[in-house]
Amino acid sequence: MVLLVELKSDFMGKTRWVSGVEPTRVLVAQQLGSTPLTHLFVVLQLANIDFLCNRMKTGQQVWLITGVSGGLGRALATAVAEAGHVALGTLRKEDQLADYESICPGFTRGILLDVNNHSAVQEQVQVLLTACGGIDVLVNNAGYGLFGAIEETDMDEARAQMETNFFGALAMCKALIPSMRERRSGTIIQISSIAGFRGTNGLGIYNASKFALEGMSEAMAQELQPFGIRVMLVEPGPFRTAWAGNSSVRTHRVMPEYNDTAGVRIAQIQGYNGQQPGDPAKAARVIMEAAASGNPPLHLPLGPWAIEGFRVKMKQLEAEITAWESRAADTSFDS
Repeated sequence: MVLLVELKSDFMGKTRWVSGVEPTRVLVAQQLGSTPLTHLFVVLQLANIDFLCNRMKTGQQVWLITGVSGGLGRALATAVAEAGHVALGTLRKEDQLADYESICPGFTRGILLDVNNHSAVQEQVQVLLTACGGIDVLVNNAGYGLFGAIEETDMDEARAQMETNFFGALAMCKALIPSMRERRSGTIIQISSIAGFRGTNGLGIYNASKFALEGMSEAMAQELQPFGIRVMLVEPGPFRTAWAGNSSVRTHRVMPEYNDTAGVRIAQIQGYNGQQPGDPAKAARVIMEAAASGNPPLHLPLGPWAIEGFRVKMKQLEAEITAWESRAADTSFDS
């Protein structure tokens, strides 16, 4: 059944009149059934994008990027849009939508969504899939850094970090994988961190959230490979974003016992905020190049610090394995 949706919709509990939107009615190619009107505004936002009719013949891609208010997410969305693709970006505040959509009008489209609201993730993704005919690339970028020693971190703070950085990404993947699997095509890009490969004092729970993302993504890559779906973990070092500034959260409890360890490291990270060597725009171009290569790497460390961090840890692991190999290998039942 085909329905015509009129102009009025209720979005995020607030009545919105969208008389300025063209076209004035939206064709929704499915029976909406119990789908609430709260989600129709997203369709209205997307209704005037030309690719809805011709994306298959033009090769234009649809990217869905979470967390585009700034930093790497915004830089990537800008690069995607400037390349002629559509960058659907999630934002948590309604007053951020117009600014994001002004980056590249018609190509950067804001979606009001909190990845921690898993039911809304499922519902919004279905609306987007209906409007766009499919999502080509999912980028899980939404997240933040929790700073504090393990003992300083309370359980609510730890759970909140895992909820956004891990479970939010998991919810997005679970919402989009069925569509990609049916189409036997798609790319999932997980914005991890060098902190997802190498632990750092003062960032232990952040490390845990990114280690979890890495483990899940490595397994998911194996599961999805037969369906033509590619998975890529991006592991940046320090880039000039707000991650170490107002996007970070410090634990409520600060213990003097950790002043010389976690405290020193946190001060170093916060001290170079705004002076990080990494350029998010250049990182975005590398990510796009890798995604378009036909054979993207499972792991893509970005920046000299991240690359060196990988090599240092791999050397440490090799040395430890070698030192204990003969003893650790002698653990089988006697024949």
